[in-house]
Amino acid sequence: MRRSAARRAAFPGLGAGAPTRRLRCVAVVLVLAACTVGPDYQRPAAELPPTWTAVEPWQPAHPDDGAPRGAWWRIFADPRLDDLETAAVARNPSLAVAGERLVQARAIAAATASALWPQVNANAGATRSRNSADRPLANYALPNSTTLQNDLVGSFSVRYEADLFGGVHRQVEAARAAAEQSQADLENARLVLEAEVAADYFTLRELDAEIDIVGQNIDQQRRALDFVRNRHDMGVASGLDLAQAQAQLDTTATQIDLLRVQRAQTEHALATLVGAPAPAFAIVPAAGELRVPPVPVGVPSDVLQRRPDVASAERAMAAANARIGVARAAYFPSIALGATVGVESNRLADLFRAASSLWSIGLAATQALFEGGRLDANLDFARADYRVAVSGYRETVLTAMQEVQDGMSGTAYLGRAATEAGAAVRSARRVVDVANDRYAGGLANYLDVITAEQALLANQRQQAQINGQQMLVTVYLVKALGGGWAPAGAPLAQAPSTGAP
Repeated sequence: MRRSAARRAAFPGLGAGAPTRRLRCVAVVLVLAACTVGPDYQRPAAELPPTWTAVEPWQPAHPDDGAPRGAWWRIFADPRLDDLETAAVARNPSLAVAGERLVQARAIAAATASALWPQVNANAGATRSRNSADRPLANYALPNSTTLQNDLVGSFSVRYEADLFGGVHRQVEAARAAAEQSQADLENARLVLEAEVAADYFTLRELDAEIDIVGQNIDQQRRALDFVRNRHDMGVASGLDLAQAQAQLDTTATQIDLLRVQRAQTEHALATLVGAPAPAFAIVPAAGELRVPPVPVGVPSDVLQRRPDVASAERAMAAANARIGVARAAYFPSIALGATVGVESNRLADLFRAASSLWSIGLAATQALFEGGRLDANLDFARADYRVAVSGYRETVLTAMQEVQDGMSGTAYLGRAATEAGAAVRSARRVVDVANDRYAGGLANYLDVITAEQALLANQRQQAQINGQQMLVTVYLVKALGGGWAPAGAPLAQAPSTGAP
């Protein structure tokens, strides 16, 4: 009892009021630690219309929300496209680079977050040294002598930078937002790649359809040339008719060669997208009408939730906002706590004796007094960087609105154009039949037949091109929507399948 009383007298902090004082100290530290400088992030509002400008025949619809959100290209029900998309996601080099960028961003975020924790190090050293007997004298009253000694040291050190003003927290916040931005960039790269593969694939199929149409016309024109040649040999047709039929055939043959050049280039582009060498890559030609699938479209605000490029721009704003806090924290003192405990001896046998122990504890504070305007410049830069990110976000949102509205309008208008093109082809066929009958009956010259056949070929190619454009617009509309469907219960619209008749 007396010893305890003596200790309390010698060390007042151990008295009854010590817990209260310790709680006060802890409270002060917590209050200081809560002083995180810099603005808290708030996403700026984007001006969004309540609905899209719908063009007939858009109408309310309810898509299958249970369908996989990732493999959006399956709405086209084309197994060859499914294989190409799978290969592109697995082997495309650009997508692989985006994936590694995400790994790097996450590593940076983890490394930055480590600054929130104390840094603990283990230190060990062994030195054997010999002093020179001829070294300068410290005391000329005493002679110098040679000393041979050992120095064995082992210790643990702890260093912690107290984040009293939130600079480190803001750095962690910025790094995490940057990692989330890299995640969105990866998703956007994947979506862009998938859309490019689908667009090139349907361009290839549209060229197949055109090549097939021109090939059929070449066959018809060869039969017509034989017919005109026979009439010429019998003296019924003139040499001009024969020359015109031959010239028409040569012109059409030129068209098919030009189309084959375009197809080869598109096929080579697809090879690069799927990570395959172009010489070893080939897609078997397949002609036929392409089926245009319906695409669900939600309200404009849904686009902000689904598009990865919008998410990337929003995360860029969050990172830039956090960097303002980092720049502001640089105005305040930097406080570091350090402690070391260990042993030191000149003999291994005495290394762990109580007399060989050592320790130190300390606090260091650094405050910038004059830095030539560097801190102000850094803060101005951070604020300007945030304003740039805000402008980029708003531009991305506006671009998203434009792309979706373009896709909706294009789908509706191309559907009408496909119907009109089908009617034009039917009319052109009737004109060709009439022209051939009139020529065979001697009521017209062969120029009328050539004109009618050229008009039919032009209309048939236009019909195939419109069908291909419908597929491309559908692909880019799905891309503009972020590659996924709206949540259940959202007001939706869809375009009916309006393939060319």
